[in-house]
Parts: sequence; structure tokens; C-alpha cells
Amino acid sequence: MSAEPAAQPLLTLERLVVRPQREALLDEVSFSVPRGTLHIIAGPNGAGKSTLLSAVLGLIPFTGRILLNWSGSGRIGYVPQNFPVDPTLPVSVEDFLALTRQSRPVCLGIARTTRLQVAKLLAGVGLSGLEQRPLAVLSGGEIRRVLLAHALDPEPELLLLDEPTSGLDETAARWFEETLLTLKREARTTIVMVSHDLEQARRIADTVTVLDRRVVAHGPAAEILATASVRDLLPSAHARWALR
Repeated sequence: MSAEPAAQPLLTLERLVVRPQREALLDEVSFSVPRGTLHIIAGPNGAGKSTLLSAVLGLIPFTGRILLNWSGSGRIGYVPQNFPVDPTLPVSVEDFLALTRQSRPVCLGIARTTRLQVAKLLAGVGLSGLEQRPLAVLSGGEIRRVLLAHALDPEPELLLLDEPTSGLDETAARWFEETLLTLKREARTTIVMVSHDLEQARRIADTVTVLDRRVVAHGPAAEILATASVRDLLPSAHARWALR
């Protein structure tokens, strides 16, 4: 008899290969992410971390298997590493969040219920009052919060984050970390997060996969991050891992 979905890992990768040309971006990658945990994928530049998230999202072709053992909504939330905004585009924060939250085109007006929903979402990420702010003038930290608000509604069973705190100051980064820990604890959302910051991984991760096109190490965060082979993976750890 197979195990109940809630007892299985939420995400399992089996011999995942991404090879757009001759050289593999990911080569025979296999690991599982326990349900209800915060899992960090770490590794040097070019290790295939963002490529892995793209494969899970079904955005790129791959071979191997990606298994998602849903026990709840089956929804995925995603915050990309980069989100370029055309500065000439007259889109407000409210417009952006309303686009997928009402059937009527935003250009024809935003419904009162949608405005209330957007206001609640912004309050949840500490951006109350920014509804009419042009998206193009937001700071990097503000953009990340808007994207997080978008990713969390409707509530995802799996949240994928691609270096969401990269370039943020310490205050903004710690706010992001606390928000993720609260989400994991209260909503039981499974979080898979790409991070270049080993100190951050030590603070918040339950499990860690160290990736360099292949799996270098995988397991409980405290155990993996104390391993000499992980610390010595790169010739200049401070320069390449951006320790803070």
C-alpha cells in the first residue's frame, strides 16, 4: 500500500537532465523536498539553480521525472529573480495585482472587491498605501514584496523563490526571512528557495541541496553546511558565495 500524500515528500526529482545544447545545464539531478519545510538550493554561479526552478515550473524541456505529491490546493507560487519593468508603462501596483484578480479588463476599471483584495495583499507584505504607486518607480525590495504578495494569493502549496533577497539591505532581507518562516509555520506551505547566502541558509533552512550541475550534497541544513567539501567547493568562498 502506498503512503498517504501527506506523508510523502512534496517534490521529488529523479535523474533530471536539462541539456539545451551539447553541455548539460543539469545532469542527473535527484533529490526530494520534505513537505512543510523550507528547502534552500545553493551553489556557484552557473550551477543550474534557476534552471531547476524553470524545469519544475514546466518552462523548459527536460528528461527524467519531476513528481509533485499534492495533498492540498496543488497551487504553485513563484517569485522570479529578475522582473524588469518598462519605465514607460503606466501600470500602478494596484493595476498589476488586479490583472489576475478580476475578469473585467483593468483598463475598464477595478472593481471595489478587487480593490479591497489588493489592499489586503499589500498590507500583508508591509506596503499599505502603495496602491497607486507606479510599478516602475518601486525599489528592488518593494518589487520583491509585490511579487511575493502576488505569489501568495491564492495560497500556494508550493512556493518557489529565486534569490528573493539578493541585493536587499539587511532589514529588508530579514523581513523577507521572517515572512517565509511564518508562512511555513502557519500555512504549512513548502518553500523551495534559491540562495547564494550560506549564512541565510543557516538561519532559516530545514534542508539544503548544494548544486553544481549535479547534486554535490543534500540533507539537513546544519549537517550539510558544516561539511568541509561544501565550504571548499569554490576557490574563493567569500567572493563567490557572497557571505554577509
